[in-house]
Amino acid sequence: MHAIEKTGLSYNAQTMLEARARAWAVIDELGTRVQPGMSEADCRALLRTILKAHGLLRGWHEAVVRVGRNTLKEYGNPSEADVVLGADDLFFVDIGPVFGAAEADAGKTFVVGQDADMLRAATDVKTLWNDVRALWQSEHITGAELYRFAERQAQEMGWELNLKRMSGHRIGDFPHEPCFDGLLSEVDIHPTSGLWILEMHIRHKTRPFGAFYEDLLVEEAR
Repeated sequence: MHAIEKTGLSYNAQTMLEARARAWAVIDELGTRVQPGMSEADCRALLRTILKAHGLLRGWHEAVVRVGRNTLKEYGNPSEADVVLGADDLFFVDIGPVFGAAEADAGKTFVVGQDADMLRAATDVKTLWNDVRALWQSEHITGAELYRFAERQAQEMGWELNLKRMSGHRIGDFPHEPCFDGLLSEVDIHPTSGLWILEMHIRHKTRPFGAFYEDLLVEEAR
């Protein structure tokens, strides 16, 4: 195993899968409870309530909810404060909870209303993620090559792929950062199952919104 894929003594592949399942349960619940008229602060408060109910208040990164035009922004960039969810709009959630010693990281875009471009964005970002995952399964190629493929695919689908700070990363037993804290899109090894998060963040080329999807890169489909 390459040095950047080193894990700690607490790493357990099965616990990683359980952490992943628990993270997705939180996201799926949030998606059913967010309503038009809610601000990002409202959404984050609701998310915190749901995380607490699922026993996942501890996180290795800050839980994020982006609404409307804020879905263009990268992780770590502040949101515009006056944005609320409209009747025909979209939002995405990105959480990184810790379950025991296992880190999870999951994110998904949800659409409210019937805006055709937004509905397509939410569908296409997951399709793109699945296409890249399928390539990872079938070809022994590097993380950098996976994202070069993703960039071409996104362009063919009519989207711009954002590769800044949202193009995959390590995960593992908490904390993973001493092992590797860079981007999957920059690594020159074939990613090992259960150690990497595959992220896709696409942006509309003319309208002010984007869509996001991420999940653990493993053989087991969700």
